[in-house]
Amino acid sequence: MLAFREALIASKRAPLLSALGVLTIAFSLFAFGLFSLVALNIKHSLQQVEERVEIRGFVTDGTPIEPIAAAMKDISAFPEVAKVDFVSQEQALARARKELSEFKDVFEEDVLPGSIEVHLRAGLRNPGTVRDVANRVGRYDFVDDVRYGEEWVDKLYRLRNIATVAGTGLGLAFALVAIIIIGATIRMAVLHRAKEISIMKYVGATDGFIRLPFLIDGLMRGVVGGLLALLLIWFANRTINRYFLQTIFFDRKTIAIGIVSGALIGVIGSMYAVGRHLRRI
Repeated sequence: MLAFREALIASKRAPLLSALGVLTIAFSLFAFGLFSLVALNIKHSLQQVEERVEIRGFVTDGTPIEPIAAAMKDISAFPEVAKVDFVSQEQALARARKELSEFKDVFEEDVLPGSIEVHLRAGLRNPGTVRDVANRVGRYDFVDDVRYGEEWVDKLYRLRNIATVAGTGLGLAFALVAIIIIGATIRMAVLHRAKEISIMKYVGATDGFIRLPFLIDGLMRGVVGGLLALLLIWFANRTINRYFLQTIFFDRKTIAIGIVSGALIGVIGSMYAVGRHLRRI
């Protein structure tokens, strides 16, 4: 309780420095959080596109429904498969006329074959898995051809890998810059109270007693800075949704992690700055 009161008193003694520390943490976390939000939306968009990955086995005209149903039962038992549907010639024609309405007069009856559509489970849509399932579907005698957009699947998978690596690298760079800036700001606060720390050290105060108020001060700055950064990110997200395009926002778990991260950065920065100063005394 005494350490908490000391942290509040220290903040009141230098309000501008305290405000500068909070704003520095807020804008540093805002830059990192905004990048994280962009990365989250890119990942979400790629997942939506990935959900459209499907294998389509075209069935020979006149094939009885019994072998098709037996094959669908076998295929649905594959561990990679989430769902199997059968699209009749009539359904294929209706779908083509709906999706390509400007060419609906071109499509004639029985011009499109029936097909077995295989939908894969999430996380099992990489090129190797898709190709393996497609080969197994193509082994049935009544399947004339199998299509799954091989080039498109390969490009999507490469794009996802590039986005993951680039996002991780840039995210770590943003986090490192944020920690450096925040640490420098907290270092300024420690230097502002250098004489006070020296006096406390000379009268016999332990390092833990001296360090605790700074840790609490760093914790409070980190929490307030994290909340302010979250507010700025939310405002930016609302502005983008209103004037440009629809995006998703962080879920509650991610928001909680962000606030806790701000608090940890404040505590770690304070611990490092105070420890460095105490070693010089």
